[in-house]
Amino acid sequence: MGHYFTNERLPSDIKETSCTVLNNHFEFLTDNGVFSKDGLDFGSRLLLEVVPLEEVGGKILDMGCGYGVLGIVLAKVLLAKVDMVDVNLRALHLSKRNAKLNGVLDLVNIFESDCYSNVSDKYSTIITNPPIRAGKKVVYDIVMNARNHLEDGGNLFLVIRKEQGAKSLIVDLEKVYNVKVLEKKKGFFIIQCHL
Repeated sequence: MGHYFTNERLPSDIKETSCTVLNNHFEFLTDNGVFSKDGLDFGSRLLLEVVPLEEVGGKILDMGCGYGVLGIVLAKVLLAKVDMVDVNLRALHLSKRNAKLNGVLDLVNIFESDCYSNVSDKYSTIITNPPIRAGKKVVYDIVMNARNHLEDGGNLFLVIRKEQGAKSLIVDLEKVYNVKVLEKKKGFFIIQCHL
């Protein structure tokens, strides 16, 4: 469980994976101690495929970037500037290597942050596949406090599984955002929260 939000030192075993997302080919290095080390997970893929790209503009934040999938895909597909943050140092190291591997190193800014602790900018888009196993407090910090880092009219896009509390989270999100469920598939909810 600790691999979602701590810098525990598991033995390194870097693997190469590849995938095609939004008609672009990507190569990713993964390792022990990071989320979805065997390759692109279904939830992240669905999130990327469902997000209305025409509404993703300006500056983007990939919150809890892991080894970099969401931020790198958006940077490459949209030629957009993306800040990518995580608390896991191994994940950040992989993100930097993966940004270089996929030719977007000049478009991304990758740095350590425990949720928003080191985030000072405002963004038009925040995207996240929140670390559910880090616990409800961390997930709620990420999704509820996104509003403090969104520009007026900005969007938070996230994926969460029904069995991990999607319905109750939507009720809470509706207290502070205009919420739209963009897709439900195989128990995964893709949610847009608009300011």
